[in-house]
Amino acid sequence: MSQSVSTDTDLAAQIIDEIDRIVKQVVESGEPLEVDPARARLFELFVTAHGAGLLDEEGPADLSADGLCSTLSDRWGLREAALESTARQSRLPPDQLTRMRSLWSVMRMWMEWTYAWSRWDEFHRDAAAS
Repeated sequence: MSQSVSTDTDLAAQIIDEIDRIVKQVVESGEPLEVDPARARLFELFVTAHGAGLLDEEGPADLSADGLCSTLSDRWGLREAALESTARQSRLPPDQLTRMRSLWSVMRMWMEWTYAWSRWDEFHRDAAAS
C-alpha cells in the first residue's frame, strides 16, 4: 500500500471517529446536529474530507454521503437492527432509532454540502461575468 493511500485511510478514519464523537455528544446533550456548534464542527470535517479528495466514491477512502452513511451504519449496528426489526415486524429500539435519525441528519447535511460545493464554480463564474 502506498504512503498516500495509507495517509488517506488514516485521515478518513480520524474524520469518521470525530463525526461519531460529535453525534454521541449531541445525542447525550439533547441538542440538534443541525445547529452550531455541532453543525460547524461537522462542516469543518466535510471541508477537510473534500480538501483531501475523500469524497470520491471510487477513492481509497469513500467519505461521500453514501460511503459515510454505510460506515456509520455498520459501526452503530443500524443495518442489523433494521433487518431484525423488519424480520420481527417491530419498531426499532429507541436507542437505535435515535442513532438512525442522527445518521439521516448527518447524511442530509453531507449531501447538501457536496451539492453546494460541486456548484460553487458555476455560480461564481456567472457572478464574475455579470
